[in-house]
Amino acid sequence: MTKIKSVCVYCGAAPGAEAIYLETAIELGRLFAAEDIRLVYGGGGVGLMGATARACAEAGGKVTGIIPDFLIGKEQAFDHAHELIVTKDMHERKRLMFERADAFIALPGGIGTLEELIEQLTWVQLNRHSKPVMALNVSGFWDPLLGLLDHMQATGFVNTARPVKLLVAHNVRAVLPKLHGAVAHLGDQELHGAAEERVLDRM
Repeated sequence: MTKIKSVCVYCGAAPGAEAIYLETAIELGRLFAAEDIRLVYGGGGVGLMGATARACAEAGGKVTGIIPDFLIGKEQAFDHAHELIVTKDMHERKRLMFERADAFIALPGGIGTLEELIEQLTWVQLNRHSKPVMALNVSGFWDPLLGLLDHMQATGFVNTARPVKLLVAHNVRAVLPKLHGAVAHLGDQELHGAAEERVLDRM
C-alpha cells in the first residue's frame, strides 16, 4: 500500500484572530510527529508556520523548512528544523516544496497561502500530478473559497466531468484517513521517484 511519508503544509505567518487556528496548527504538527510523517513547510518561525513546525519538532518529528533568502529575517527562519533549505526566490521554494511532499494541506492563512493552494489545485486539474490537496477547514475558514469553487462550476467555468479535486477536513482527526484514502489507488512511483521527476519536467 502506498504510504504518505511527507506532507507540505501551507499556512499563515500570523496566528490569526481565533485561538482555534493556532491550536489546530499545533495539533497537526504533533500528529505528524506521532505518525512519523515529515513536515515540509515554508521555513518561517512565526504565526501558524512556526507553531506547526515547533510542535512537530518538539514532539520528535522531522521538519524540512524551505525559505527564500529575502524572507529569512521577515519570517524569522525557524531554527528547530532538521533541514532548512534557503532558496534564491519563491519559484525555487515552491518547486522544492513540491518535490519533497507527498500531499499538501492548507491551514488558514493569507494571500500567499491561498496562492499556493490554488496552484496545486491547478496542477491537479491539468493532470500534472496526482498528489492529494486538502483544505483544513478550521472553524469554516475556507467556506468562502469552497463557495467560490461551487460558483465556478455552476457558471460553467469548471467542467462537471472534471471537478476540482480538493479534499476538505474539518478537524485534525480527519486529515490522515482522508489523505490515505486519496492515495490508496496510486502506485508508489506516483508519489516518489521517477514518476515525480517526469511531472516536474512537464511543469
